[in-house]
Amino acid sequence: MPKDNKSDTSKYDWILFDADETLFHFNSKLAIEHMFKRLSLPYCENEYNEYSKLNELLWIKYQNHEIKIPDIKEQRFAKWANKFNLSTVQLNRDFINSMAEISDVLPGAHELLDSLHGKFNIGIITNGMIDLQEARLLKTNCKKYIDLLVISEKVGYAKPHEGIFEFAHDKMGHPDKNSVLMIGDNPDSDIIGGQRFGFDTCWYNPNNKPTPEYIKPTFTVSHLIDILKLVR
Repeated sequence: MPKDNKSDTSKYDWILFDADETLFHFNSKLAIEHMFKRLSLPYCENEYNEYSKLNELLWIKYQNHEIKIPDIKEQRFAKWANKFNLSTVQLNRDFINSMAEISDVLPGAHELLDSLHGKFNIGIITNGMIDLQEARLLKTNCKKYIDLLVISEKVGYAKPHEGIFEFAHDKMGHPDKNSVLMIGDNPDSDIIGGQRFGFDTCWYNPNNKPTPEYIKPTFTVSHLIDILKLVR
């Protein structure tokens, strides 16, 4: 249900965010280095670069529904598991723990969430893993702001698939789609997915990249705090 004290001048009842690189830093290189240090393993920059390319490819396949989360967990650390005689289960667990430990919010995120809190319903829709997302919300003290957390691993669909937005819409109580704003940094998942489902969209574009021809976000901002001007 919408907040009782929602601003009368806003058309929005729900503000939905992507997680990685929209609200939170996602520094996999730092997390891998942290993990290797904790496990007393020799770190190699070239091996990390190989991992990074593979991991990116796996997430693209996941977004395209060619593989599932367990496939990512198994394949991305398989080389290191064989090299160091460790299980991929352990490496994934240690990576998530390291990522949660080093996690932090992007500039302006806390200020934005604090300003929106109590006036709008706030949700997160993320393509990610349950353990990491929940741990990161606690670590960054952001859980108190969030009314809805939708994680692709739990839902079984990844953005931009309609299924994850349908799941979120159901959990939100089926508000008018025109009263929902989806905010994210990824045009291919956040903006296209939100638009196709009928939500207004805001592309968070901190590096001022040219707008791809195939998307037409309702809004574009380069600073998170500018979102306040859009929803008031």
